[in-house]
Amino acid sequence: MDRFAAPDAYPPPPPEPGIPYEELNEPQARAASHAHGPLLIFAGAGSGKTRVIVYRIANLIVTHRVPPYRILAVTFTNKAASEMKRRLEGLIGADIVKDLWVGTFHAVCARLLRRHHEAAGLDKNFVIYDDDDQRAVMNRVLKELNLDDRRYPPRQVLSRIHAEKQEGRGPGEFERKGYFDDAIARCFEAYERHLKAASAVDFDDLLLSVLRLAEDPASLAGEDLRSRFRHVLVDEFQDVNQVQYRLVRAFCKGHDNLCVVGDDDQSIYRWRGADVRIVRGFRRDFPHATVVKLEQNYRSVGHVVRGALGVIRHASDREPKELWTSNQDGAPIDVVAADSEHDEAAWVVECVRELIAQGVPANEIAVFYRIHAQSRVLEEVLREARIPYQIIGGTRFFERAEVKNLLSYLRVVVNPRSDVDLNRIINVPARKIGQSTVDKLIQAADALGTSLYEAIEPLVGGAVPPSAVLPSTLPAGRFEPLATAAKRSLLGFRDLMQGLMAEVPRLSPSELAEEVLARSGYAKVLEQDDSVESEARLQNLRELVQSIVDYEQEALAAGEEATLAGYLERVSLVSDADMLVDMPKVAMMTIHAAKGLEFHAVFLTGMEEDLFPFRSQDPNRKGDIEEERRLAYVAITRARERLWITHAARRAIFGQTRYSLPSRFLADLPPASVRPMATPTAMMAQRRVDFGGGGHGASSGRSGGSGERAWEGRGAWEGRERRPAPQAEERLAWSRFAREGDAAGARGGAGGGGVDRAERAPGERYVEREAVDVGGEGEGLALRRGMRVFHERFGPGVVESVDPGADPIVTVKFSGWGKKRIKAAFLRAGS
Repeated sequence: MDRFAAPDAYPPPPPEPGIPYEELNEPQARAASHAHGPLLIFAGAGSGKTRVIVYRIANLIVTHRVPPYRILAVTFTNKAASEMKRRLEGLIGADIVKDLWVGTFHAVCARLLRRHHEAAGLDKNFVIYDDDDQRAVMNRVLKELNLDDRRYPPRQVLSRIHAEKQEGRGPGEFERKGYFDDAIARCFEAYERHLKAASAVDFDDLLLSVLRLAEDPASLAGEDLRSRFRHVLVDEFQDVNQVQYRLVRAFCKGHDNLCVVGDDDQSIYRWRGADVRIVRGFRRDFPHATVVKLEQNYRSVGHVVRGALGVIRHASDREPKELWTSNQDGAPIDVVAADSEHDEAAWVVECVRELIAQGVPANEIAVFYRIHAQSRVLEEVLREARIPYQIIGGTRFFERAEVKNLLSYLRVVVNPRSDVDLNRIINVPARKIGQSTVDKLIQAADALGTSLYEAIEPLVGGAVPPSAVLPSTLPAGRFEPLATAAKRSLLGFRDLMQGLMAEVPRLSPSELAEEVLARSGYAKVLEQDDSVESEARLQNLRELVQSIVDYEQEALAAGEEATLAGYLERVSLVSDADMLVDMPKVAMMTIHAAKGLEFHAVFLTGMEEDLFPFRSQDPNRKGDIEEERRLAYVAITRARERLWITHAARRAIFGQTRYSLPSRFLADLPPASVRPMATPTAMMAQRRVDFGGGGHGASSGRSGGSGERAWEGRGAWEGRERRPAPQAEERLAWSRFAREGDAAGARGGAGGGGVDRAERAPGERYVEREAVDVGGEGEGLALRRGMRVFHERFGPGVVESVDPGADPIVTVKFSGWGKKRIKAAFLRAGS
């Protein structure tokens, strides 16, 4: 059926049984049965909002006979869109669901833009440039404008441009406030010019192009967009920006059937343009809107829900909501004081090991951190413990060099004007086209006003004037004639691409990908290299081809045509959350990437002042503390059964060691839902401070650094009694290191006693050695296996062996650092 057909061309769906509202609670049923007019649903974390949206769509189709292709449901991730479709298929059938418009803002707009590409000034096969592609364009722009990329970093320039686009402004509306802004404006204009020449759009353009058409009263395409949908539903409404809000309002121009679902407590994307004021001001724009609040949490145990509410209740400006649950209280929230980031990582990893041993699937365990820089130590300890993990939001599969190379070949096949892609592959694999040849090709293209691909033939044939009139922004000069070998290589590349373009009508997308690998020689070069790295690259290329096959099968099942352009569009719109693979691996991610996900057990690490809440160096972001509070709320509500929150007394990050206070948000957790504790390493360090031993501890150096670290409520948290982690029979043991250390202390502490032979494995041979006396800094210190010691950098540790001699070498196991061989003179007795 033509999904763009007139409304009366769609037959009503067959009679269906009534919507089973008995499966919903009272507020959910009220929202799902609402059919006409604006509807604002405030949905607390874990309150079943997806179920409400699904039931409301089913109600519109089954009860009110709204054609499915007249319903638009917008989500923020492809994963959420797929889940929504899956549930709808179980409720009203796959044949009806396939005609619904369900997807992310970008996916929906890409689909609409394919239909109205001419009105938007684009080719039908326009390409979508990702972050790397955008930086490549900006690098070329900076070079063209003779701007120093150290003074005008491409990333920073693009950030300014995207901020303008997210407010709906183009180069003509850019407000200049100084010399730097003058340069940004020139870059903005040139950037847009290069995108247009390549028939390419960035992610902001996908929305802006559709918005400009939809808001144009004289545009036939705009008229189609404004009348296309009878009902519009928007999920995660708290995270929309001004362009997205204007877009949905344009879609509802002829009616007010707009249903928005959101939670201002979970608005965490201000840095990418989200405006929480939109959801809070919805009733001002739609005074007669119906408002429903979903406050019952079905996801988490009682202690987690009350902990989350305790944090968010102190927000300065929020829609009043009282999150509650009928679930059991469950285990309290463990708030753990660690000595350092290594001690923290060791504790987290040992808890993960115990959870897996208890039967919790690894993919039901998540480790959160505020910024990516925190992940390194956690990764190292996970690798050492041989625990499989996956990082969400790190280097994605589709960002790997070999994967991007093949995708660039395919994108040039469908759109040869894409200079970024052609520049990437023109010498991959190596075909004797050096950088000087590429530079001449770029100059020729600029002089002729064509794409790089179109400039190949005139450059090789000498059709570019010897002294070309270049744009004023480029240095004038002569085109040095190309060497014969360079001409041959360029023509060979052109012939290769022409041959591949000729195969598009005959081959499926996956077959064409295989053809690219074969004809280009890329696969052969990797096979001949015969290295582990090349084999891994080949495997990734095979995985990419399989991804295309999967797309073809899904398109076939949906009754759609599988096209190369369709696959490339799909790949361009993959988000971090979509990369979470359902396999037995622990998930590691920033809290921003965790939005919309849930796990049996969650470890929220680095809960320290200046890290979480994060203190931005940007003076224009003073209001971020409220967003940081919302971010903490989101992090806590990802946990279903267990939640651990860790903070370290000191943390090496950004090339310096910080001595930190616990986060102010910890003081907001209800005491009855929290179990404060400290790792044995942190307690050992604290005892050194308490008894005059110096060093660093849970309170040592806490006031160092910024004078702004004092915060109201610190005493309320610091005053709570911290306990060492209980033994395994009471709860998860904190770490194997702690068990070894406690056993060592019981057998003689800092100076005596042998190792309990009962610890030896069956058949293990053991020779008990005398204690080794150490002079120097450790004057009078007798080192034995199992003894606790202290090192200035690595902190507390347990002696595993001693190599005696004039300058004894000691093997010590340090929490979070692993085993180290250290001169005994640099060790002190632990406490």
